[in-house]
Amino acid sequence: MIKNTGFTLLEVMIALAILAGGLLILNNSWTTNSLRLQKANIYNNAATLLQKKMVEMEAEYHDKPLEEIPESESGDFGSEFPTYRWEMKSQELEFPDLSAMMIGDGQGNETTLTMIRQMTELISKSVKELKVTIFVKSHKKEVKFSATTYFVSYKAQLGLSGGGGN
Repeated sequence: MIKNTGFTLLEVMIALAILAGGLLILNNSWTTNSLRLQKANIYNNAATLLQKKMVEMEAEYHDKPLEEIPESESGDFGSEFPTYRWEMKSQELEFPDLSAMMIGDGQGNETTLTMIRQMTELISKSVKELKVTIFVKSHKKEVKFSATTYFVSYKAQLGLSGGGGN
């Protein structure tokens, strides 16, 4: 009597199906992790470049009058980061008119309202908003990352009317 010690065709087919399923799951997880790694790398580079550009802007305009800050600038990061570019936009701070709230509540007299308007005007003239945006070309679309800072001029004068101001 001859004893058959080999595998049947059915057993081999089942083993191959299990192996193929395992390889498919492994491939999907590898691809997903690879995409997550690429995305994390893009976010890390963008955050680092954004921080670098913000520090450069703050150093460049630190002691300069607000009028010397340009309305916009742009550039790239050279051959080291060819898919990244930056853009800076600045604007005067639009401070809301708080006197309108006091008039609506009926709580403000003319002197108080004048002082609030003058302070609002002083704050608006003394503060400039600067927004830096990093653009990244990734998979046929452009993703942007932004940060905003404010420059304050402490040399602005409050124009007091009436009384013996200088």
